[in-house]
Amino acid sequence: MNAPIVPGEVVTVAPGVRRITAPNPGVMTGPGTNSYLIGDSDLALIDPGPELDAHRDALLAAVGDRLRWILCTHTHRDHSPLARALKQATGAEVLGHGVTPADGRQDEAFQPDRVLRDGEVVDCAGARLRVVHTPGHASNHFCYLLEGSGLLFTGDHVMQGSTVVISPPDGDMQAYLDSLQRLLDLPVSAFAPGHGHLITTPVEEVRRLIAHRLKREEKIHAALAAQGPGTLETLVRHAYDDVPERIHPVAMRSLHAHLLRLERNGRAANAAGTWRAR
Repeated sequence: MNAPIVPGEVVTVAPGVRRITAPNPGVMTGPGTNSYLIGDSDLALIDPGPELDAHRDALLAAVGDRLRWILCTHTHRDHSPLARALKQATGAEVLGHGVTPADGRQDEAFQPDRVLRDGEVVDCAGARLRVVHTPGHASNHFCYLLEGSGLLFTGDHVMQGSTVVISPPDGDMQAYLDSLQRLLDLPVSAFAPGHGHLITTPVEEVRRLIAHRLKREEKIHAALAAQGPGTLETLVRHAYDDVPERIHPVAMRSLHAHLLRLERNGRAANAAGTWRAR
């Protein structure tokens, strides 16, 4: 059984890989946002995390003068903002996607020193990280595969202990399902998620997530047929009646993403915010 995640604690999760979790637990972040340090003499950092002084201090204490690369999985505000302070303190190079979506949920000040592309390999003093573009949760989302070990740093593409929220307009359910499917073609031995513990059954987890999303979508379509036409506010009570009501405002985002996919597939229609089954 995994031990509880303690913010600021340095935990070795694989040979040459350490996890330090930010003190930002919550409904959307679970135990907090994970930052991962890779290497020994020269270090790479995946996902610096939110702008919190305690997390900055914990990371700086762990890296000393050895941080050379800062890689961001995406630009949601709990993942990339601390890159600026860490770059200023260490001179490390910031790497990530070159486009930040304008949906009001992003770290709009993010500016990578080096723009990454799908499929390229970043050589971090012998630790080779392959860039895998995985849009869906965010259009600019990357996962990073540590070649040789099979460890995939998944950011918010796959989380441990929770499903990922898909928030339109930048979040896209079809893109998310396609990106999950893509993981099955990679030589992955474990997932190092942006939130939660290591996932050591990656193939089973991907298949479970795809099945869960498709089952939810069928429940949404059934709710549309039985309760519709309806708005997001009315439909969420039926389509997500198995989750606490306090979660419904967040669930409405993924509900919207599913409805857009149903509309794209000719199974739902929208008129001025009211949805009906087709």
